[in-house]
Amino acid sequence: MSGPSVVEDTPKPSVAFNLETILSDNHEAIEHSGTLDNGVTAVGWDEEGTETQAAEGYCVECEDQPAQVLCETCSDAYCEVCFAAQHRKGTRRQHKSKPLSGKGGNKSTKPATANDPMQEDSMDVEDNGAHESDYEEWEGINPGPPTTEVLGAQPAIGAKVGEWFVDRAKYIPLRLTLVERKYLRLLEAALNVSEYTDKIDTIGFGLSKAKRIVQQIRELCAIMSGLLLAADYKQGQELFTDRDFESNAEFYQSIFELGRRHKIMNPDKMRTTYGKLIYLLQDSQSHDVKELLNFSCVRPIKTVYSVLEEYRATDLLRDDLISVATKEIYSEGRPRRDIQKDIKSKERAIEILAARYERDGLSQEKLRQCLYSIGDNHAFLRTNRDPCERMINYLKEHFHPTQAKDSKSSLAIRSGRDGARLSHDHGKQYAYVLQSLTLWREILHDMFHLWSLAEQDLLAENVPYRLRDTGQGLNRVQASPKTSRMMHNILYKAQKSVGTWIGSSVIHMGDHNVPNALMFIDKYTQIYRILLPICNTLSQVPSLAAKPALRSYIEDEFGSTENLTREILGDFFRHGFDGSGADNFFDAGSCIDGRLTSAWNWCATIEKKRYFHVFLLAGFVGFDGEW
Repeated sequence: MSGPSVVEDTPKPSVAFNLETILSDNHEAIEHSGTLDNGVTAVGWDEEGTETQAAEGYCVECEDQPAQVLCETCSDAYCEVCFAAQHRKGTRRQHKSKPLSGKGGNKSTKPATANDPMQEDSMDVEDNGAHESDYEEWEGINPGPPTTEVLGAQPAIGAKVGEWFVDRAKYIPLRLTLVERKYLRLLEAALNVSEYTDKIDTIGFGLSKAKRIVQQIRELCAIMSGLLLAADYKQGQELFTDRDFESNAEFYQSIFELGRRHKIMNPDKMRTTYGKLIYLLQDSQSHDVKELLNFSCVRPIKTVYSVLEEYRATDLLRDDLISVATKEIYSEGRPRRDIQKDIKSKERAIEILAARYERDGLSQEKLRQCLYSIGDNHAFLRTNRDPCERMINYLKEHFHPTQAKDSKSSLAIRSGRDGARLSHDHGKQYAYVLQSLTLWREILHDMFHLWSLAEQDLLAENVPYRLRDTGQGLNRVQASPKTSRMMHNILYKAQKSVGTWIGSSVIHMGDHNVPNALMFIDKYTQIYRILLPICNTLSQVPSLAAKPALRSYIEDEFGSTENLTREILGDFFRHGFDGSGADNFFDAGSCIDGRLTSAWNWCATIEKKRYFHVFLLAGFVGFDGEW
C-alpha cells in the first residue's frame, strides 16, 4: 500500500508580490493568491480582524494614548478624552475615578457629576446617541488647564519676540522654490487624471481583499511611474527596466511632501486632488503595502523650524528684528510715502538677518525663503482669521449685549420660525454668536498646528479607518485623537475668553458628521469664504452711498446706510447661527460643528434676501468666488 503523495501534502508556493509581477500581464495568479488551498480567503489588511487587548499603560478605548485615569467602577484605564467620552452621560457619570500614578491625571476620586466642568466643557466629545437640546442653558466656565499651549497674539513691532516665532515656526511649511513648483505641476497633473478614490473607496461585491490590494498597488505604481517618467525620461526608463521603485524612494517622498506643503500654505488650491493624495498616502502607510513597495511614501513636512534647526540657526526666530522682516504691509487708507518706507525697512531687515545667520549649507537665499514663509503665514491669518475679528467688532458696535432697542435690532430666534432649530432671547443669541466667532478665530489662528496634527492622525499606522456610509456617500471613518485633543484646548481658550458657554460643547470627530481629520480641516478652512464677502460688502456700503443714484436706492429701501448695515448683520447673526442646515432634526443644533453648518445654510439662501442686490453692487460673485 503506497503512502500519501508528497505532492498533495506539500503546499503550493504562493506568487510573490513584487513590482515585476505587478507590472506584468499575468494578473490572474496575483489577484487570487490570497485564496488558500482549502478555499478559505486570506484576510486583507483592511478587514476587521479579531480585537486585541490594549498594550499595558495605554488607554483601553483608543489604544494609542497613555492611560491617565483609572475608572474604579469599570476597572479600566483611560486617557482623559476617552474617559470623558465614555462617562459623559447615563449611569457612568456616577463612576468613581482616580489619576494613575505618574501620569499627571487631574481627575478626582469623586463621581463624574453634572456639575463637573471638566466633564461638560473641556472633555466633551461626540456620542453617536447624543442629541443636542433645542433649549440651551448658560454654563459657567471653570475647566482645568489645557494640556497643549495655545499660542497668543503676534508680538508688536519693536517688542521682544521671545519664543513666539519659535513655537509657531514648527508648523509653518516652507515656501516652494521654482524647481519644486515644476514638480508640483507634475503631481497635480497625475492626480487630476487619477481615479484612485473611485476605485479604492467602493464596496466591491465578490472582490477579494487580495484583488483590492493589487488594484491599489497598481494605482500607486502608475502614479509614481508617470511622475518620474515625466520629470526625467532617462530615470523613468531605468524604472521600467529595473522594476525598482525603492532606489527612487527619496524622489517620490519629496514629490508627495511638496504637494502636502503647498496645500497647507494655500488651502484654496488642490481642492479636488489633495483628497486623493492624502488618501493614497494613508493607504500606503499600511504594513502590507509598505512590504510590497519596500519603502514609505510619507516623510515629515519641511517646516521653517526644521530647516533652521538642521543648521543650528534657530536663534533667527528669537531675533527681535524678525517682527519687522515678516510683518504685513497694509495699503488701505495710507499715503504712498508711508507704504514705501515700510517696504524699505522690511527689505533691509530681511537682508540684515540673512547676512547675520548665513553659514555653511544655509545660504542667504534659503534664509530669505524661511522669512518669506513666515510672512506667508501672516497673510494667511489676515485672510482667514481677521474676518472673524471684524465680525466680532461689528457685533459689539451695532448690537447691545443684553437688550435690543427695537425689533429690528433684536437677535432673538425661536425654534420652528424661519427654519431655526434653537430658541434664544436677544442676550443669549448675542453671547452665542460671540462665542462661536471667538471659537472660529482661535481655530484659524492655530490652523497650521491643527493641520499638522490632522495629517499625523490620517497617516498614523496604528489608527485604521473603516469605509462607512455616513449618509453622504461612502467615507473613511477614522478616529483623530491628536486633532481632537488640540480642539479641546482651543475650545477651552474660547470658553475662558467669553466667560460663559451656551449650547453644546460636543466636538464631532470620527463619526458620521465629521468622518475623519481631512473632513474637519476642509470644514474649517471654509470659514473665510463665508465671512470675507460679508465684511467686504459692509466695508463698501459707504462708497456705494456716495453715488447719488445708489444712495437714493438705499434710503428708499432701507432708510439709511446704518439701517442697511444693521439689517445685513442682524439677519446673519440670527439665521447664520440658528442650528439649521443639517440633513435631519438630530444632526443640527448648537454643537461645535453645527454652528458652521448653520452659517453655510444661510449662505445658500442669500439670493432670497432683499439686500442681495447690495452684495451684487459691491462685487459679490458667490461665497466660493474670488475676492
